Amino acid sequence: MAETEDSSCYKKPNAPVEARVQDLLSRMTLPEKIGQMTQIERSVATHDVLTDYFIGSVQSGAGSWPFQDANSSDWADMIDGFQRSALASRLGIPIIYGTDAVHGNNNVYGATIFPHNVGLGATRDAELVKRIGAVTALEVRASGVHWTYAPCVAVLGDPRWGRCYESYGEAAKIVSEMSSIISGLQGEPPEEHPKGYPFLAGRNNLVACAKHFVGDGGTDKGLSEGNTIASYKDLEKIHVAPYLKCISQGVCTVMASFSSWNGSRLHSDYFLLTEVLKQKLSFKGLLVSDWDGLETVSEPQGSDNRNCVKLGINAGIDLVMVPFKYRQFIQDLTDLVKSGEVPMARINDAVGRILRVKFVAGLFEYPFTDRSLLPTVGCKEHREVAREAVRKSLVLLKNGKGSDKPFLPLDRNAKRILVVGTHANDLGNQCGGWTKTKSGQCGKITIGTTLLDGIKAAVGDKTEVIYEKTPSKETLASAEGFSYAIVAVGEPPYAEMRGDNSELTIPLNGNNIVAAVAEKIPTLVILFTGRPMVLEVMVLEKTEALVAAWFPGTEGQGMADVIFGDFDFEGKLPVSWFKRVNQLPLNADDSLYDPLFPLGFGLSCNTG
Repeated sequence: MAETEDSSCYKKPNAPVEARVQDLLSRMTLPEKIGQMTQIERSVATHDVLTDYFIGSVQSGAGSWPFQDANSSDWADMIDGFQRSALASRLGIPIIYGTDAVHGNNNVYGATIFPHNVGLGATRDAELVKRIGAVTALEVRASGVHWTYAPCVAVLGDPRWGRCYESYGEAAKIVSEMSSIISGLQGEPPEEHPKGYPFLAGRNNLVACAKHFVGDGGTDKGLSEGNTIASYKDLEKIHVAPYLKCISQGVCTVMASFSSWNGSRLHSDYFLLTEVLKQKLSFKGLLVSDWDGLETVSEPQGSDNRNCVKLGINAGIDLVMVPFKYRQFIQDLTDLVKSGEVPMARINDAVGRILRVKFVAGLFEYPFTDRSLLPTVGCKEHREVAREAVRKSLVLLKNGKGSDKPFLPLDRNAKRILVVGTHANDLGNQCGGWTKTKSGQCGKITIGTTLLDGIKAAVGDKTEVIYEKTPSKETLASAEGFSYAIVAVGEPPYAEMRGDNSELTIPLNGNNIVAAVAEKIPTLVILFTGRPMVLEVMVLEKTEALVAAWFPGTEGQGMADVIFGDFDFEGKLPVSWFKRVNQLPLNADDSLYDPLFPLGFGLSCNTG
């Protein structure tokens, strides 16, 4: 028996991938196939669940760690344990473990955290973004994870959307260029690589996921999981366009969107998922649902699980995120296949795509963590890449009250500097959402340098730096003693629906803090946000300089590098900066385009 099993085609590393897929498919029972189509949350992934249900994938929901502040080796121990259970099943099919590593391995304590996508869009540096992908791949693989749900290639239509910072920008061209992160994550396929076929270069690379297909950034009024109202021609030109670039790079997976297109839920849209993505665009990888995504198909959501499963699977979903309700999903899909409502051909296609990605990813040959990668996590070289990204992402919106009197760069040898604001010395605020937890957290949530740390490291030995989160009356009364002030304000961390915002005013008393300081002291304002915000006349007129820093991540020294003149500003707005909320949606292609700062705007100290 052992001799026969050893000669199985699917176990031969050098056999063609498609031959391995077909061989393994031919050996699988229906429960094994449906198990492969099932992804569960790690908190319910016991040995018995993994083996009894032949589970194909496990994931960590945001904020779901082995334990608080677990490091990469702790993650690897956990995931390797799950893998041992999976390999103990009859056919020994490994799991593929997924996570939201969307700006570095952001769930893991001590990992390098990069600027969010809107900041990377401001760099316009596709080669840098590719290097960020390669760094992220190493740190994620060191934790045992095989698959990241990134990049988000949504084209932004409205900054009121709570996922604005997950978009690289409002133009399909910018988003397409920044999708180079896929070649960093997965490696770059050779020119002869078949169109649409998944690719992974080796064990140091990470399975990527282009998301959310399709139109998630274009919903009406920027509502999360809302409705994108557009002709197919416009949908294709704006929202489908980045997927062409992703698929040409061999992206292994695509995630369906929670949103709708002209009222049709994406998770059950056969035309877009199968006819467009799989047929027209020739995508051969696996299509995964979003978290409990099939439930969105019914009204009210989750009211008819069986029908949701039927519609979603028949529309083209291959792997289903059912983090906790996996038993119900497995039972429903089993019944649907036996009744003929879901064809066996559709099951075989779905499982074939899942196995194809697993074979391409080398999971059968190398199912466990490569512990030699652990020293790369948060290492100096990786943090330097993140610091470079911070420098290049900063957008200078104002520099001096007249073109002949630039305020920046700042004098690092000034006698006395005031640093104030909610974001000046708060690593969590600096990193934003999808850091440690889904919505992020304030405070010292991981290892890194804040803006204040960077300022203190950059100034001269004789410069006195005074920091107050909120400026005191006593400090403001002695304002003449300060050469200048740096005020850091902006949005607290948020994600998804919690970030939907119809007002877009600077929160946390930001405007009042700026006003109090700028009335007394020459002031640089650094704005930490995931999107353009309303800039009051007072902020624009009374401050000397204004910088958009987005959510820059853990390497705050990158901001100090630029404001003190070691490097010049290079960032260009990836989104139009509106004057008033009632202008929204505002796009550079609009016939009546009247922004405060246009798409592509960004000053430099050398040229103004």
